[in-house]
Amino acid sequence: MKILIIEDEKLLAQSLKMLLSKKGFEVECVYDGETGKDYALTGIYDLLILDVMMPGLDGYEVASIVRAKRCNTPILMLTARSEIEDRIKGLNSGADYYLTKPFDNRELLACVNALLRRQGGQVDEMSFGNTTLDLSTCILSCGDKSIRLSSKEFDMMRFLLQTKEKNISKEVLIVKIWGFDSNATENHVEVYIGFLRKKLASIGSNVRIEAIRRLGYHLEVSE
Repeated sequence: MKILIIEDEKLLAQSLKMLLSKKGFEVECVYDGETGKDYALTGIYDLLILDVMMPGLDGYEVASIVRAKRCNTPILMLTARSEIEDRIKGLNSGADYYLTKPFDNRELLACVNALLRRQGGQVDEMSFGNTTLDLSTCILSCGDKSIRLSSKEFDMMRFLLQTKEKNISKEVLIVKIWGFDSNATENHVEVYIGFLRKKLASIGSNVRIEAIRRLGYHLEVSE
């Protein structure tokens, strides 16, 4: 699970990153609203943790822009403002939950887990056909056979399981897995698709990764 922290207090941002990384999340930090907005709109994150008071664009503006662009990533808004009007403004701008500073780390983690559960439906595992991906162990299984995926294989399989029969392009996979500023190419995607096809076959999965020219990849279940 990828989390983006948009927080201008660098010490707090790094503290949150350390806390969440210890829980197994992949975390990135940016320190102003304009950069945060650009990162958020890539759509590669499962959760945004967003401060309100920042230079440039504030948190309310970032949330509003993200929602206007039809990005449905859950937003946890952090602020020192505790007035009811501020909470209403935060929720109306697009935040899913509003956490007031200072907060207990246990409360933050509970909010993060609740928002991710709400988003994903199945947080512990994802299934398609006769095959299951365990999100906590990166293990792909079918019946009594299983195999562990590498980090990139896991990310790619997870995105394919999210979209299932809908096509996901190579360009989108590059952004989601390697990041929008990476040097990854379409060949990287093709190589990892090949790895996944071999691993699916090795465990007797009835799930196939199909390629459609110029449209990308989607999953199908063999008869």
